[in-house]
Amino acid sequence: QMSEVLPLLYLHGLSSNDFTPALEQFLGSGAGLSASTITRLTSQWQDEAAAFGRRDLSATDYVYLWVDGIHLKVRLDQEKLCLLVMLGMRADGRKELVAITDGYRESAESWADLLRDCKRRGMTAPVLAIGDGALGFWKAVREVFPATKEQRCWFHKQANVLAALPTSAHQSALAAIKEIYNAEDIDKAQIAVKAFEADFGAKYPKAVAKITDDLDVLLEFYKYPAEHWIHLRTTNPIESTFATVRLRTKVTKGPGSRAAGLAMAYKLIDAAAARWRAVNAPHLVALVRAGAVFHKGK
Repeated sequence: QMSEVLPLLYLHGLSSNDFTPALEQFLGSGAGLSASTITRLTSQWQDEAAAFGRRDLSATDYVYLWVDGIHLKVRLDQEKLCLLVMLGMRADGRKELVAITDGYRESAESWADLLRDCKRRGMTAPVLAIGDGALGFWKAVREVFPATKEQRCWFHKQANVLAALPTSAHQSALAAIKEIYNAEDIDKAQIAVKAFEADFGAKYPKAVAKITDDLDVLLEFYKYPAEHWIHLRTTNPIESTFATVRLRTKVTKGPGSRAAGLAMAYKLIDAAAARWRAVNAPHLVALVRAGAVFHKGK
């Protein structure tokens, strides 16, 4: 599928001039992939991405919202090396891309601009947003959609805790952390937090504080249907989509342009959407929107 392969190559840092020789290695020279074909496709995708960013949002109700800032292996603007991505779950239980733009991951203003634009186009406040605590998104969402509840991503939190611990403690800490977010209910999760504190608090108070200081927003997901917990505790839908093109270490970034980079990321998500895990018990999403109260996930 060209609409998946080309974005991957581009976001890995390959310039469009290198696409043809690279692809001919796999597809043969008869594949008809000239530089002009690739330029035409890129231009078409840029138009699609731009239209997507202007579409009306008033007819779609996003109940859950996953957010992340993805640093890519390619340069977008001179400074803006980050994609701001928002995925939503609709009231009918389907996941879809809500918005994508470039900006600064930790900047509240970058996120507020994006949220204000979505609101202007008709987006209503999601019930729950899920994301990393370091994002500027949280300050922005409190301003634009103050009714939205907050859930911190356990995937990011786990990494933060382990970074504050010696390698020798990683295995036991990881097991203890999993006891918290895999607990049977919120009461058992709080017992697991106490156990984590008892085991690591005396020796590694900073690591423990990373969980205890954020406890309310780490355990928020337990207030929703138990069938949804696995979906609500991490930003996995975004993580998995960008896993191969995400910049994880400091490397020289390949060439790129803002419009092409955004278009390629848009197409990558578009292709990945078909593989996103369907939500468990989709009929319960509408109940969440209706304000139903779930005690211990039921």
